[in-house]
Amino acid sequence: MKRKVYLSEQPLEEARQKYLEHLDQQGALVPGPPEEIAAADAVGRVTAAPVFAAVSSPHFHAAAMDGVAVRARDTFGASETTPLTLRLGPTVQVVDTGDPLPENCDAVIMIEDVHWTGEDTFEIFAAAFPWQHVRVMGEDLVATEMIVPANHVIRPVDVGGLLAGGVVRVKVHPRPRVAFIPTGTEVVEPGGPLRPGDIVEYNSRVLGALVREWGADFMRYDIVPDDYDRLRTVLDAAVDASDLVIINAGASAGREDFSAHLIEDLGRVLVHGVGIKPGKPVILGEIRGKPVFGIPGYPVSAVLNCELFVRPVIYAKLGRAVPPRPRVSALLSRRVVSPMGVDEFVRVKLGKVGDKIICTPLGRGAGLILTLIRADGLLVVPRLQEGFEAGQTVDVELLRPLSEIEETTVVIGSHDIALDVLANHLKVKFPEASLSSAHAGSLGGLLALRRGEAHVAGTHLLDETTGEYNVSYIQKHLPGRGVVLVNLAYREQGFIVAPGNPLGIKGFEDLAREGVRFVNRQRGAGTRVLLDYHLRLRGIGPDRVCGYEREEYTHMAVAAAVAGGTADCGLGIRAAASALGLDFVPVAEERYDLCILKEYWDQPVVGRLLEVIRDPRFQADVYALGGYDLRDCGRIMWEQE
Repeated sequence: MKRKVYLSEQPLEEARQKYLEHLDQQGALVPGPPEEIAAADAVGRVTAAPVFAAVSSPHFHAAAMDGVAVRARDTFGASETTPLTLRLGPTVQVVDTGDPLPENCDAVIMIEDVHWTGEDTFEIFAAAFPWQHVRVMGEDLVATEMIVPANHVIRPVDVGGLLAGGVVRVKVHPRPRVAFIPTGTEVVEPGGPLRPGDIVEYNSRVLGALVREWGADFMRYDIVPDDYDRLRTVLDAAVDASDLVIINAGASAGREDFSAHLIEDLGRVLVHGVGIKPGKPVILGEIRGKPVFGIPGYPVSAVLNCELFVRPVIYAKLGRAVPPRPRVSALLSRRVVSPMGVDEFVRVKLGKVGDKIICTPLGRGAGLILTLIRADGLLVVPRLQEGFEAGQTVDVELLRPLSEIEETTVVIGSHDIALDVLANHLKVKFPEASLSSAHAGSLGGLLALRRGEAHVAGTHLLDETTGEYNVSYIQKHLPGRGVVLVNLAYREQGFIVAPGNPLGIKGFEDLAREGVRFVNRQRGAGTRVLLDYHLRLRGIGPDRVCGYEREEYTHMAVAAAVAGGTADCGLGIRAAASALGLDFVPVAEERYDLCILKEYWDQPVVGRLLEVIRDPRFQADVYALGGYDLRDCGRIMWEQE
């Protein structure tokens, strides 16, 4: 088969407009024939036509209070000094709330304002005015009045209005039927044993939930291997059975990327390749007047493509416009560099520090599902811009409510697995709160505090002269700033090695041996400082350590490199080695502290954190990780005014 190349790499707005205009001309954006459903079950559905009241509500004059129904003119003259006596009869009757107003009555006197003087006589001390405490016929709804317009998303309160107006069935737009075809010989269902090269198919579960959230029905086909004829047969059937089709994977230009050719074979490709990152290889096509999308297999690309291209089509077929997400101005904590010519969508963490919203970029790989989970917002770098500088104010699209972001404790600095445990316990104990943890290294955390970009910095910087942890670095980089240094844990640092330690690594001298591949931490990390200190003690230059320049930002990333066989050892904490079933050669115990700005000490973002740190349940879970000593956990180690 002839190999497929990108037909285009159009700017985002141009590609989307071109595609939607074509679908509109094909009639593919028009809602399907209306369906009639019970009004009581219509929450979340979209009206296909305006809905008018069949009856008035209330459909009779009704007492709005418990009391006595009267003719208002019969009460004139009553006052505190000249009470008026009335007797029960045809035009004076006791009523309860909701009762029909008796004939010839036009007002209700509240029972609290009635002074009974006999079984059927009472006094009143104020005159009633016409229609006092009466719900007149049609007060809420008048028959023929419009209750809701067309293209309206029915809410719980709307259901009440429909039923009050005598409407028990309502015409709504049908939910668009979205077919999803997962493809790939290497793709497998979740839950089974995994072999090297297997890729777990979870995109359909993610995108299916999104599609349903947007108001469509979702049907998923079984995984189809990379076989052109089988894919063509399934795609042909899916087009007949649905209103739009998503083919997942095979959107690029590799040997087994068939999606573009398949769509062109059965219909037409309008766009192949859009100037966005991630998700550039997206295919926008049409078969027999129906939208067909080819989206990449990487989860971040898949989600972004669906939000940018599939969602507008679903909303149009429901007679709706895509609602914009709220936005917020934020201060960028790190420089973001982006290639010219593409709109890049960067996932970010957010937190409010002082009066500023701080924006920290997450990993930008298209295959990082965890960044979608942790993201609070999206930062878009326009295609004619090369990025943003640290400290620049940027516009961020919110993925989480601002109220939650304002309750987030921002921790920047050295990575530690205990921070994940802390984040979980914080959420359990204080559901309104959360913790944002960015791994910038110990020194990076202190500098973030200096710039006012964090509440707390995680740090374990060893002073080679004194043997003291953190204090001299704080005095150097945060002079004159009020800080409190609180211990989180003592932890074992050592060499993370493969099970059985096949290379017999025992100490720092072994890093200079031929054939030992090392994986390092980034510059400014406390672990890197510890490594450099011990190499200098032994007179070992960095150039003698194979892999010294290879940097990872977390202990778990170091452990993963060893577990994956791309490195023989790395310096890290025991808990990371234990988590991945690796061996560990201890070399030192170090102190890991939280450096907290005093200006936030009495605020909930810090107070909640300290309460959780001192909680025995949190400490028990940290101990269970292995390699931790919490003898000073929560203790103030040092203060600077």
